[in-house]
Amino acid sequence: LSSTIKVDDFTAQLFRIHMQVLEEGLAQSVFLGINRSDYMFDCGVDGTAALKQIEINTIAASFGGLTSRMVAVHGRVLKVLGKFEEASRLLPNNPSKGLASGIAKAWELYGSPSAVVMFLVEEVQRNIFDQRCIENELWNRNIRVIRKRFRDVFAKGSLDDAKRLYIDGQEVAVVYYREGYVPTNYDQQNWEARLLLERSKAVKCPDIATQLAGTKKVQQELSRPGTLERLLPGHTDAIARLRATFAGLYSLDVGEEGDKIVAAAIADPDRFVLKPQREGGGNNLYGEELKQVLEKIRDSPERTAYILMDKIKPQPAVNYLLRAHSPLRASKCVSELGIFGVYVRQGKEMVLNRSAGHLLRTKAIEHADGGVAAGVAVLDTPYLV
Repeated sequence: LSSTIKVDDFTAQLFRIHMQVLEEGLAQSVFLGINRSDYMFDCGVDGTAALKQIEINTIAASFGGLTSRMVAVHGRVLKVLGKFEEASRLLPNNPSKGLASGIAKAWELYGSPSAVVMFLVEEVQRNIFDQRCIENELWNRNIRVIRKRFRDVFAKGSLDDAKRLYIDGQEVAVVYYREGYVPTNYDQQNWEARLLLERSKAVKCPDIATQLAGTKKVQQELSRPGTLERLLPGHTDAIARLRATFAGLYSLDVGEEGDKIVAAAIADPDRFVLKPQREGGGNNLYGEELKQVLEKIRDSPERTAYILMDKIKPQPAVNYLLRAHSPLRASKCVSELGIFGVYVRQGKEMVLNRSAGHLLRTKAIEHADGGVAAGVAVLDTPYLV
């Protein structure tokens, strides 16, 4: 991230906290990851479809809760239509249970039965019911859950001599971030609250290093020849399967390699997507807009705040999207498949590492970018044929 943090203030601020915590020495010994890796079917030149990774989300990966209800919704719709056989073929899917099991394991390894799990949430919570599904799973395991904002942490958070985190006098075992992934989540107080959380012994989901590992720049660097071989020595088959899911990813670092790819993108902007180091949907640039931005920053180090990715060309399917305040009509749609993964590590020992279910989001093809929270896509269910 060395070139990115020179031009991207938000990533640089996260990186400063990361370095400060490393210099002090990590108080945290248990690590919890809740990730969602997103894929689309890319139709190659010969028309064969292959799953290609869009991105991996390492912080606040959402809709694990709501999508756990979607099989029942679509199953009911099919039954009402008299399609009982089709309803029976929908895959069971309950990510909220899988995600909660990871949080519960981290809470257990923290080792303080009276400590709580803290959901760190936004000031205005539009997606509360998604979180409630996971929260309810934890209450079912007799694990206490509290919901706090950064401002609450700043006002009422403290560390004791052992760097245990307390809010309102309650010890916090796990901090589950459902915000903190975009610059607008932070003012000076919120940055100070984030530093306090990162310095604590509490299990952060994610810790700041894992949030940085989820940047688009790291995704692009992982695709470089030789990188997977270094990280997974001896796993030749796994490396080949992983690399088959990578779309073309290109660095815009200053130099000959970056100059060439910028020129190629300006000449043929419809081949690419321009991605900043941001989560949450609605950030990517396409077509004419991509071309205009690159023409403006082509000779500036500012371009290293972005990466370029090959634009995936999925095969559209006709479907009806049920959206608030929108007429119901058949439209050409494309879908994105997310796979939830949960891992828990204690020191160097991997305690838990498994898939926790899936998420399907579908949108009309006229929308180049934007997810469910942006009001563009809808939650969906895969139907196996």
